[in-house]
Amino acid sequence: MWKIVNKLKDSSTMRLIKICACFLVLAFLLTSFGKEKEDWGFFAHRRINRLAVFTLPANLIGFYKKHIEYITAHATDPDKRRYVVPIEGQKHFIDLDRWYGYPLSQNFRTVRQHFAEVLIINESRDTLKIFGQHVTKQGDWNIILKGDNFNTFLGKDSIVLLKEDYDHFFQTQIYNPIYLEKWKLNCDSLQAFFAFHDFELPCNKAFAIDTFVQHGVLPYNLVRLQKALTKAMLEENLDKILRISADMGHYIGDAHVPLHTTSNYNGQQTDQLGIHAFWETRLPEMFADKEYDFFVGQSEYIHEIQDHYWNIVNESHSLVEEVLGIEKILSQNYPEDQQDCFVERGDGYIQKMACEEYAKLYNEKLNGQVEKRFRAAIKAVGDAWYTAWVDAGEPDLKEIFDNREAKKDKEESEQLKEAIQTKKIIGREH
Repeated sequence: MWKIVNKLKDSSTMRLIKICACFLVLAFLLTSFGKEKEDWGFFAHRRINRLAVFTLPANLIGFYKKHIEYITAHATDPDKRRYVVPIEGQKHFIDLDRWYGYPLSQNFRTVRQHFAEVLIINESRDTLKIFGQHVTKQGDWNIILKGDNFNTFLGKDSIVLLKEDYDHFFQTQIYNPIYLEKWKLNCDSLQAFFAFHDFELPCNKAFAIDTFVQHGVLPYNLVRLQKALTKAMLEENLDKILRISADMGHYIGDAHVPLHTTSNYNGQQTDQLGIHAFWETRLPEMFADKEYDFFVGQSEYIHEIQDHYWNIVNESHSLVEEVLGIEKILSQNYPEDQQDCFVERGDGYIQKMACEEYAKLYNEKLNGQVEKRFRAAIKAVGDAWYTAWVDAGEPDLKEIFDNREAKKDKEESEQLKEAIQTKKIIGREH
């Protein structure tokens, strides 16, 4: 037997086997790298939602403990939806550095009114770009309306309107609460508005184009969900309460990640590709169970919802320079071949991530930053659920009859799981 083996070692057959084995290993590694790359990592999002349950007061914790497995398992649904829902991605971030020098409103209606432009196309295919950034103030009561091809369409270079009239028209006929970048408009309503001001507007087609949402709407989405959760509790709609609660936990977790508040979200502008997963996935998975203190106190009522969520993202953004700067210095002074390793992350899933010693050093230099944001996220999730419950009049949620369709939940989960394995993320990855 050993003679045969020794003979085989020297043969062309053995060389072929070695080559095939190399290709198999390479194929395995390549397919492994393509798997789930989620914000905070699935581990962290699920842990945040689960621990937030234990921040709730006695008359609310019973309800959430009863459904803790759902809240935990579905904490990652928003990440999965990025593979199938075109407008999902921008809910996870906001590039605050994109708006330096601009007094960004905390109100989404106001922001949309400033950044959504209207394109009107006539029969000759001329295009009039109007509203949005083509509006300028004239005192406290009037605005000046102008735009490309304004004279071609209306016979004047600009017109003066009452600000009240303009605001009302925009909010009732143009505003769209969904985070779309483009949507169709009704020519009749546009023509009626200008006819009221003694102008005949040629309009064959019309669209609204938003230049804001592509840079993220995270805090606006959290304000929207806070109201939606309160409404679901008022209606005692169990399905909506659980879904929105799980989703809120995810987005609040994202809001506590500094790299969710910058256009340099994965270090692509500073030659630090991969830092996103390094900070929000590798470090929590390595240190959460061993070192983090998860006692964060009891949930508290949020008095100013908009301010609250904007304070969270602003605080996260204040840490961006530190997150990037510390890693940049480390990478320049640490052996390059000892920075990245192949790491097994459960079920034989192998991924290229920061080596253990390098990650330990980065965590040490950050001085507990990741743990602090992790703890703050747990507390903020509990605060959000508790506030919605108080605003809904403190209903007895334990008495809500569980008529959810478990089969439907399972089908949706399977669809999202399949999407991750077979499709690409729509929009940017982080």
